[in-house]
Amino acid sequence: MTEDPFVAHRSLLFTVAYELLGSAADAEDVLQESWLRWAGVDHTQVRDPRAYLVRTVTRQALNRLRTLSRSREDYVGEWLPEPLLTSPDVAEDVELAESVSMAMLTVLETLGPTERAVFVLREVFELPYGEIAEATGKSAATVRQIARRAREHVTARRPRVRVSRAEQRAVVERFLFALRTGRLQELLEIMAPDVVLIADGGGVVAAVTAPIHGAGPVAELLARANQSVATLETTTVWLNGAPAGRIEFDGEPAAVSLAVEDGRITRVYVVRNPHKLTRLDAPAQLTR
Repeated sequence: MTEDPFVAHRSLLFTVAYELLGSAADAEDVLQESWLRWAGVDHTQVRDPRAYLVRTVTRQALNRLRTLSRSREDYVGEWLPEPLLTSPDVAEDVELAESVSMAMLTVLETLGPTERAVFVLREVFELPYGEIAEATGKSAATVRQIARRAREHVTARRPRVRVSRAEQRAVVERFLFALRTGRLQELLEIMAPDVVLIADGGGVVAAVTAPIHGAGPVAELLARANQSVATLETTTVWLNGAPAGRIEFDGEPAAVSLAVEDGRITRVYVVRNPHKLTRLDAPAQLTR
């Protein structure tokens, strides 16, 4: 028996849904909905199962994204994507790793649902405009215009400097050591002057509810972290295709991702909402 196309392409479909939604939980729900639709189709009439399934997942993700965009307006504090534990292999596909990075996913949050879908399908998965048109319900000409606008929008906001994984890991380890030991000066030295810290507690656990700007305020906040708990443990892990940190505050987990440019940290993304930390034990299978 040949493997069912849905099973064969599941990692790809999950990656598409996750990049469109920024949430593994919502991506899994979209895959379940898409599977039910796939199960009700006469497979002998589907000429290209991969393209058909990507279209189906995109449509379901767009429906959910439009609903979520309204509920996220009521979210307590800053909303950050759900971090995923990944294997180092994901980093070997540089474009894929960049597209699922916390920095890129937060940029994608600034796009409208259709713009996001068009950008992801075209720039990350390199789908033809015609297939994207079918998936989004737009004409191919309209899709081309949306793609151009979305590309310009993302280019203006995305991280401009790529660093090697070795450099990223070195900065992450230095950051985690300074955090664990409360060394203010060390934190100041590895942060860009205009660094921004964004935390997501979701109103469930303590976290700053607005971005913190500037090396001084960010370093002071982080240096006090180990004073407010009895134990603070850190581990270097791979999250969203890059070296990052897992932190335990008195046994309560948090995920920290860093954007690095020219050897210094420009963004600190801290996810403490426990509902978003369920995918830190087993690596997610991401592919394109």
